Amino acid sequence: MSYPTPKELIKFLKPYDPAIRKLALGLRQLVLEELAPCHENIYDAYSAVAIGYGPSDRLRDGLCHIAVYTNHVNLGFNFGATLADPKGILQGSGNQIRHITIKTPADLARPELRSYLRRAYKVALDDARKLGEPTPQRPKGVISVVKAIYARKRRPAASKSKK
Repeated sequence: MSYPTPKELIKFLKPYDPAIRKLALGLRQLVLEELAPCHENIYDAYSAVAIGYGPSDRLRDGLCHIAVYTNHVNLGFNFGATLADPKGILQGSGNQIRHITIKTPADLARPELRSYLRRAYKVALDDARKLGEPTPQRPKGVISVVKAIYARKRRPAASKSKK
């Protein structure tokens, strides 16, 4: 299933090279294929465009995120430090977040991306049950919301390409 791209996201991605925009939107499609119905929280942040995904609009329910940088895109897992990593592909050394770097269209075809997304969703549900928290009510479809727009940016200048 294809999910329409919010106008704000297209605007936020405009300064990036067309190849990076294509990677970001391709990764977004892959995430939505695995997680929808879900909430999509779009941030036009200081050093990256970030898109968070979860079963509710609350940040604490977030499962994963996409971060768009000048030369690559990351698929981040909000609780990646506790996520099983049988392929040893998760990067990062923080207490919580881990990510997979996407640099080429071939990276989007890696089957482990989908399996890690499914595993992250299952772990989040299991954790909520263990804590006795109610399972967040998932929306119908994909609800995209622009959460924040930061005036100052540390990103590429607007791309000269019209693609």
